[in-house]
Amino acid sequence: MYPRLSDLFRDVFGIPFPVPIYSFGVMVAVAILVGTWLGARELDRKYAAGIVGGVRVGTENGRTVEESPSILVGTLAVLAAVMGIVGAKLFTILGNPGRFLLDPAGMLFSTGGLTFYGGLIVAGGAIVWYLRRYDLSVAPVADAAAPGLMLAYGIGRIGCHLAGDGDWGIAADLGAKPDGWPMWLWAETYPNAIVGPPPQPVYPTSIYEALAATVLFGVLWALRRHPFRAGWLFSLYLVLNGIERVLIEQIRVNPEYTLFGLTPTQAEIIAVLLVIAGGVGLATTWERNG
Repeated sequence: MYPRLSDLFRDVFGIPFPVPIYSFGVMVAVAILVGTWLGARELDRKYAAGIVGGVRVGTENGRTVEESPSILVGTLAVLAAVMGIVGAKLFTILGNPGRFLLDPAGMLFSTGGLTFYGGLIVAGGAIVWYLRRYDLSVAPVADAAAPGLMLAYGIGRIGCHLAGDGDWGIAADLGAKPDGWPMWLWAETYPNAIVGPPPQPVYPTSIYEALAATVLFGVLWALRRHPFRAGWLFSLYLVLNGIERVLIEQIRVNPEYTLFGLTPTQAEIIAVLLVIAGGVGLATTWERNG
């Protein structure tokens, strides 16, 4: 586990790297690049098939031509990255008000402890606003982004694992480890964790989520040519993402709230709402095109 990839460079080559390069930041950058590339590829396919409209742009000679909306992907990626970090940090603070009051600067400028759903919600709102400026329909663009979003989530979780940013599970039951199951996949000590190691071995939930996200990406990618109305694939993404998160929250460490006699985490509440929203979306788009 290497919170700083520059330390890995030092250990492998025996040469100290002059600038610290943080694993989490690198993996977030990789996630954005991969998600952006996949989204652009899908937008080009949908534009060629007439599923999504084009964008009017000016040329050097003053003429206006129509291009695939994939030309906006670079700007959308920057917008998503900036607003995603803002939203992730905001929801982390809202979910941990006591920690924030004890160390406001530490939480604001920490490289870890970012809440994915906060980033998804705030960045999603910003992207919808931007697409509306170009009179683009949100639903087919969301469908194009869905597989890449799922894979990007998994890549980001690898960054959480490498950094040891506290996004891990409860104490692992070492006696319950199945025969043949590798210990690194059952329990992790995170000795170099950027927030300090846990007091005892814990379930490496970030690894479980990375694996789950990869499988779910495969499902979404295989279904990307679905025959249903625009928005169906993104609705399925919301359902799958929400179910995955509810399940993993059962063994994750997160602050809990009291709600209707239950004690859900912030992520569980949002995940359930996403499943409901996705279910409604599936029900309203379950009509074949044509």
